[in-house]
Amino acid sequence: MVLALTHYVSSNLLCPTHDQLRKPHQHRPSFSKVLSTLNRVDFDTQKLTSQNPSTRQDCECFDLYKELIPYGKAWSWQKRLVNEKKNMIQRNEDCPDTLIVLQHNPVYTLGTSSSENFLNFDLKNAPFEVHRTERGGEVTYHGPGQLVMYPIINLRNHKMDLHWYLRALEEIVIRVLTNTFSIKASRLEGLTGVWVDNQKLAAIGIRVTQWIAYHGLALNVTTDLTPFDWIVPCGIRDRKVGSIKNLLAGFPSSSDCGEANVGHPNDSQLLNIAHESLIKEFSEMFQLRIHHKTISELEFGKENL
Repeated sequence: MVLALTHYVSSNLLCPTHDQLRKPHQHRPSFSKVLSTLNRVDFDTQKLTSQNPSTRQDCECFDLYKELIPYGKAWSWQKRLVNEKKNMIQRNEDCPDTLIVLQHNPVYTLGTSSSENFLNFDLKNAPFEVHRTERGGEVTYHGPGQLVMYPIINLRNHKMDLHWYLRALEEIVIRVLTNTFSIKASRLEGLTGVWVDNQKLAAIGIRVTQWIAYHGLALNVTTDLTPFDWIVPCGIRDRKVGSIKNLLAGFPSSSDCGEANVGHPNDSQLLNIAHESLIKEFSEMFQLRIHHKTISELEFGKENL
């Protein structure tokens, strides 16, 4: 299989329609709807993904979503965890999944084969840090107000299919936007990520080595979208970048600005709501039982504690 041999997945992979996708709501979201839907039982979702919690596999979770973490530090965490999991597999030990959730300090990241032609600035005078990584995809921006999920997933525990894994990450975000915010989100054929009309709300880029996947997804919640103007996000010139905040406030594009309508959640509330929904949908999608771990275990490694 070509994708497995290359060990990484580009963000321009074909995005086929999944037969089991839920159809999103058509109506506009409201603040009361947002606050109430986290506790709503979604029978369609349960029908597709739920099972007895006692049969689920464990997933350690390092939840730093209220903190701004330098990109380089999070990247080193991922690489160390990947190496630990490889060693566990070589020793024929159980290799559970790991999830890191955080926000980044402002940074641009480029995939393995990203073109610098998609940068609208001189690298010698970049407005923020720039990192070229081993994930697939073109250039994107990470910054405050954007929730980043880095699943370090052992695909042997799920399905050894990279297309399936990409679609699963997209589906998590689609369910968050649909179930929690009543925002009609979807895929676009031929493009990886999650879209609302012409706006991209979530970028996805992964790398897979020995069937262990890392990197992940970034969802714009309350993100300042101005830094996206200094790049061609994901190498797509004819589409825009959006955020949950702007959509809830009724602003259709990243260039709009202004005060949110009275009655809408503030930035802190939006991040809290989106974060809780992301964890929930991630757990449901991969049938995982989340166990929260401490930052010391992430910083120093469990073997050094």
